[in-house]
Amino acid sequence: MLKNFKFLVLLFFSFFSSYAIQNNKGNKSASKAYLEQKRPSKTPEIFAPNLISKKGEYEFGSVFNRDATEFFYGVAINGKEEIRYSKLVGKKWSKPEVILTHKQYGYNDPFLSPDENRLYFISRRALDGLGKSKDYDIWYVERNNNQWSDPINAGPNINSSGNEYYVSFTNDGTMYFSSNKKGSNFDIYSSKFLDGEFQKAIQLSDSINTSAYEADVFIAQDESYIIFCATRKDGLGRGDLYISFKNTDGTWSKSVNMGDRINTKNHELCPFVSKDGKYLFYTSNQDIYWVSADILENYRKKSN
Repeated sequence: MLKNFKFLVLLFFSFFSSYAIQNNKGNKSASKAYLEQKRPSKTPEIFAPNLISKKGEYEFGSVFNRDATEFFYGVAINGKEEIRYSKLVGKKWSKPEVILTHKQYGYNDPFLSPDENRLYFISRRALDGLGKSKDYDIWYVERNNNQWSDPINAGPNINSSGNEYYVSFTNDGTMYFSSNKKGSNFDIYSSKFLDGEFQKAIQLSDSINTSAYEADVFIAQDESYIIFCATRKDGLGRGDLYISFKNTDGTWSKSVNMGDRINTKNHELCPFVSKDGKYLFYTSNQDIYWVSADILENYRKKSN
């Protein structure tokens, strides 16, 4: 009896020690996520100054993977657009390196597919990869171990003779993006991914789209809210971020300006919310900013 009791005590402490070690490892890994940057409050801060957000460069769209251990972002220098990448290797983040560039075509606004095996982006690349630059299309590369494929066009159900900009995805693979294929201003569209193909894109309702400019759309993974850039009369600058929430009947609430906590007299664009739902990233004044995503609930009442 006593031996059994001692065995149970040893088993309990062995299990507890193992759990504590694993949990501690998890905490250490979590602390190194997001390039080991100090986490922001409800006041926006420049993300990784002098490492990611640099003077003399224009940082655009950015995206972390699910574990926040890989970071992709677009940069323009003297008009040349390229995509850079950094990842957590062991205990250290790698120095940001260029992973998508071309002597003739620009690449920008990266976004990962839900399974993270594709990296989507925008480019004026010719369809054959050889001709003159065309309008902006949505493209992607496929991940094979640590290698990326050649760029692949997202196809005619997404791309048109107009410009297609900036993508994001729901959990089920539905793509949200913007296009000016129906006129001079951009509107936001969605396309379901079924049987390995994107379906014909559908224009969102007038709760989102107006006669003004709407682009740079981020959709929540569960499709519960949408954030996008728009140029409207109630705006504070060249382009502001707006938000809309999904109603219980499946419609979108009227979109509202995210106010002067986010928007300025400059251009706010390229929104992205981390996959853990904790942080909102966006570009302002040519740098990437981040802020606690807790602020999103402040806008829910305003949109109803």
